[in-house]
Amino acid sequence: MSRQEFNRQWSDLHGGVEIQGAIALWLGISYWIARALAFLRLTPNLVTTIGLLSSVAIYFTMYTSQLLALVLFSLICDGVDGSLAIYRGKVSKFGELYDSLADRISEVFWLMGASFVGVPVRWVLAIWVLGATQEYARARLASLGYAEIGVVTPTERPVRAIFVIAVTLTFWFGYDVATPIAIGFTVLQAISVLLVMRMARSILR
Repeated sequence: MSRQEFNRQWSDLHGGVEIQGAIALWLGISYWIARALAFLRLTPNLVTTIGLLSSVAIYFTMYTSQLLALVLFSLICDGVDGSLAIYRGKVSKFGELYDSLADRISEVFWLMGASFVGVPVRWVLAIWVLGATQEYARARLASLGYAEIGVVTPTERPVRAIFVIAVTLTFWFGYDVATPIAIGFTVLQAISVLLVMRMARSILR
Protein backbone atom coordinates (compact mmCIF):
# COMPACT_ATOMS: atom_id res chain seq x y z
CA MET A 1 0.00 0.00 0.00
CA SER A 2 1.34 3.43 -0.93
CA ARG A 3 1.78 6.22 1.60
CA GLN A 4 -0.87 8.32 -0.16
CA GLU A 5 -3.45 5.53 -0.06
CA PHE A 6 -2.62 4.85 3.57
CA ASN A 7 -3.17 8.52 4.49
CA ARG A 8 -6.43 8.66 2.57
CA GLN A 9 -7.85 5.60 4.30
CA TRP A 10 -6.72 6.86 7.72
CA SER A 11 -8.42 10.20 7.14
CA ASP A 12 -11.64 8.51 5.96
CA LEU A 13 -11.70 6.34 9.09
CA HIS A 14 -11.23 9.39 11.33
CA GLY A 15 -14.06 11.56 10.08
CA GLY A 16 -12.10 13.18 7.23
CA VAL A 17 -9.64 14.93 9.54
CA GLU A 18 -6.94 16.86 7.69
CA ILE A 19 -3.50 15.29 7.85
CA GLN A 20 -1.01 17.97 8.78
CA GLY A 21 1.41 19.00 11.52
CA ALA A 22 1.91 16.48 14.31
CA ILE A 23 -0.64 14.11 12.77
CA ALA A 24 1.30 13.98 9.50
CA LEU A 25 4.57 13.40 11.39
CA TRP A 26 3.14 10.55 13.42
CA LEU A 27 1.46 8.91 10.43
CA GLY A 28 4.76 8.99 8.58
CA ILE A 29 6.41 7.11 11.45
CA SER A 30 3.54 4.68 12.03
CA TYR A 31 3.34 3.86 8.31
CA TRP A 32 6.89 2.50 8.30
CA ILE A 33 6.41 0.69 11.61
CA ALA A 34 3.24 -0.88 10.19
CA ARG A 35 5.17 -2.04 7.13
CA ALA A 36 7.74 -3.73 9.37
CA LEU A 37 5.05 -5.40 11.50
CA ALA A 38 3.23 -6.56 8.38
CA PHE A 39 6.48 -8.15 7.19
CA LEU A 40 6.62 -10.00 10.52
CA ARG A 41 2.98 -11.08 9.95
CA LEU A 42 1.73 -9.59 13.21
CA THR A 43 -1.99 -8.87 13.39
CA PRO A 44 -3.52 -5.55 14.52
CA ASN A 45 -5.37 -7.21 17.41
CA LEU A 46 -2.14 -8.82 18.62
CA VAL A 47 -0.44 -5.41 18.66
CA THR A 48 -3.42 -4.01 20.58
CA THR A 49 -3.09 -6.85 23.10
CA ILE A 50 0.64 -6.27 23.52
CA GLY A 51 0.00 -2.58 24.19
CA LEU A 52 -2.75 -3.41 26.68
CA LEU A 53 -0.54 -5.88 28.55
CA SER A 54 2.28 -3.34 28.74
CA SER A 55 -0.16 -0.91 30.36
CA VAL A 56 -1.34 -3.53 32.86
CA ALA A 57 2.32 -4.16 33.71
CA ILE A 58 2.44 -0.62 35.14
CA TYR A 59 0.60 -1.99 38.17
CA PHE A 60 3.60 -4.16 38.99
CA THR A 61 6.36 -1.66 38.22
CA MET A 62 8.70 -0.49 40.95
CA TYR A 63 10.94 1.95 39.09
CA THR A 64 10.31 5.30 37.42
CA SER A 65 12.27 4.24 34.34
CA GLN A 66 10.01 1.21 33.93
CA LEU A 67 6.91 3.39 34.20
CA LEU A 68 8.19 5.72 31.50
CA ALA A 69 9.09 2.83 29.19
CA LEU A 70 5.76 1.08 29.64
CA VAL A 71 3.67 4.20 29.00
CA LEU A 72 5.68 5.04 25.87
CA PHE A 73 5.56 1.49 24.54
CA SER A 74 1.80 1.11 25.11
CA LEU A 75 1.18 4.47 23.43
CA ILE A 76 3.20 3.40 20.39
CA CYS A 77 1.29 0.11 20.18
CA ASP A 78 -1.98 2.02 20.41
CA GLY A 79 -0.99 4.25 17.52
CA VAL A 80 0.41 1.49 15.36
CA ASP A 81 -2.34 -1.14 15.64
CA GLY A 82 -4.75 0.97 13.60
CA SER A 83 -2.06 1.77 11.05
CA LEU A 84 -1.27 -1.91 10.72
CA ALA A 85 -4.97 -2.69 10.21
CA ILE A 86 -5.11 -0.16 7.38
CA TYR A 87 -1.86 -1.35 5.81
CA ARG A 88 -2.88 -5.02 5.89
CA GLY A 89 -6.48 -4.35 4.88
CA LYS A 90 -7.79 -5.80 8.15
CA VAL A 91 -9.93 -2.92 9.41
CA SER A 92 -12.94 -4.40 11.21
CA LYS A 93 -15.72 -3.35 13.55
CA PHE A 94 -14.50 -5.84 16.16
CA GLY A 95 -11.01 -4.41 15.91
CA GLU A 96 -12.38 -0.90 16.44
CA LEU A 97 -14.35 -2.06 19.49
CA TYR A 98 -11.42 -3.96 20.94
CA ASP A 99 -9.06 -1.03 20.38
CA SER A 100 -11.49 1.38 22.07
CA LEU A 101 -11.90 -0.87 25.12
CA ALA A 102 -8.14 -1.40 25.34
CA ASP A 103 -7.63 2.37 25.23
CA ARG A 104 -9.92 2.99 28.18
CA ILE A 105 -8.35 0.19 30.24
CA SER A 106 -4.83 1.35 29.38
CA GLU A 107 -5.61 4.87 30.55
CA VAL A 108 -6.67 3.51 33.94
CA PHE A 109 -3.21 1.98 34.38
CA TRP A 110 -1.45 5.06 32.99
CA LEU A 111 -3.16 7.19 35.61
CA MET A 112 -2.46 4.58 38.26
CA GLY A 113 1.18 5.11 37.37
CA ALA A 114 0.67 8.86 37.82
CA SER A 115 -0.61 8.20 41.33
CA PHE A 116 2.59 6.24 42.04
CA VAL A 117 4.64 9.39 41.39
CA GLY A 118 2.66 11.80 43.52
CA VAL A 119 -0.59 12.73 41.74
CA PRO A 120 -3.39 12.67 44.37
CA VAL A 121 -6.06 10.05 43.75
CA ARG A 122 -8.86 12.66 43.55
CA TRP A 123 -7.15 14.32 40.59
CA VAL A 124 -6.45 10.95 38.99
CA LEU A 125 -10.17 10.16 39.20
CA ALA A 126 -11.17 13.57 37.88
CA ILE A 127 -8.86 13.26 34.87
CA TRP A 128 -10.05 9.74 34.06
CA VAL A 129 -13.75 10.61 34.38
CA LEU A 130 -13.39 13.68 32.15
CA GLY A 131 -11.35 11.74 29.59
CA ALA A 132 -13.85 8.88 29.56
CA THR A 133 -16.72 11.38 29.19
CA GLN A 134 -15.02 12.96 26.20
CA GLU A 135 -14.52 9.60 24.49
CA TYR A 136 -18.00 8.34 25.38
CA ALA A 137 -19.58 11.43 23.83
CA ARG A 138 -17.63 10.79 20.64
CA ALA A 139 -18.63 7.14 20.62
CA ARG A 140 -22.31 8.08 20.99
CA LEU A 141 -21.99 10.57 18.13
CA ALA A 142 -20.40 7.87 16.00
CA SER A 143 -23.30 5.51 16.81
CA LEU A 144 -25.68 8.24 15.61
CA GLY A 145 -23.85 8.39 12.30
CA TYR A 146 -21.61 11.41 12.85
CA ALA A 147 -17.83 11.71 12.52
CA GLU A 148 -15.99 10.21 15.47
CA ILE A 149 -13.38 12.96 15.86
CA GLY A 150 -15.32 16.09 14.98
CA VAL A 151 -12.98 18.38 16.90
CA VAL A 152 -9.37 17.99 18.05
CA THR A 153 -9.15 18.90 21.74
CA PRO A 154 -6.14 19.92 23.87
CA THR A 155 -6.20 16.55 25.67
CA GLU A 156 -6.36 13.86 23.02
CA ARG A 157 -5.12 10.42 24.04
CA PRO A 158 -1.42 11.05 23.23
CA VAL A 159 -1.53 14.18 25.40
CA ARG A 160 -2.88 12.12 28.30
CA ALA A 161 0.17 9.90 27.97
CA ILE A 162 2.40 12.99 27.85
CA PHE A 163 0.81 14.17 31.12
CA VAL A 164 1.79 10.89 32.81
CA ILE A 165 5.28 11.09 31.33
CA ALA A 166 5.63 14.72 32.50
CA VAL A 167 4.70 14.02 36.13
CA THR A 168 6.91 10.95 36.11
CA LEU A 169 9.91 12.94 34.86
CA THR A 170 9.40 15.71 37.42
CA PHE A 171 9.21 13.06 40.15
CA TRP A 172 12.37 11.42 38.79
CA PHE A 173 14.27 14.71 38.97
CA GLY A 174 13.01 15.46 42.47
CA TYR A 175 10.45 18.19 41.77
CA ASP A 176 7.27 18.12 43.88
CA VAL A 177 4.93 19.60 41.25
CA ALA A 178 2.65 16.64 40.48
CA THR A 179 -0.42 18.22 42.08
CA PRO A 180 -0.32 21.58 40.25
CA ILE A 181 0.37 19.82 36.95
CA ALA A 182 -2.59 17.51 37.61
CA ILE A 183 -4.86 20.45 38.45
CA GLY A 184 -3.85 22.24 35.26
CA PHE A 185 -4.41 19.11 33.20
CA THR A 186 -7.82 18.57 34.82
CA VAL A 187 -8.82 22.07 33.70
CA LEU A 188 -7.64 21.29 30.16
CA GLN A 189 -9.56 18.02 30.24
CA ALA A 190 -12.73 19.87 31.31
CA ILE A 191 -12.25 22.34 28.44
CA SER A 192 -11.92 19.37 26.08
CA VAL A 193 -15.24 17.95 27.24
CA LEU A 194 -16.88 21.34 26.67
CA LEU A 195 -15.41 21.52 23.15
CA VAL A 196 -16.78 18.09 22.29
CA MET A 197 -20.19 18.95 23.73
CA ARG A 198 -20.29 22.24 21.82
CA MET A 199 -19.48 20.37 18.65
CA ALA A 200 -22.17 17.80 19.46
CA ARG A 201 -24.76 20.51 20.08
CA SER A 202 -23.96 22.18 16.74
CA ILE A 203 -24.53 19.01 14.71
CA LEU A 204 -27.47 17.58 16.68
CA ARG A 205 -29.78 20.56 16.41
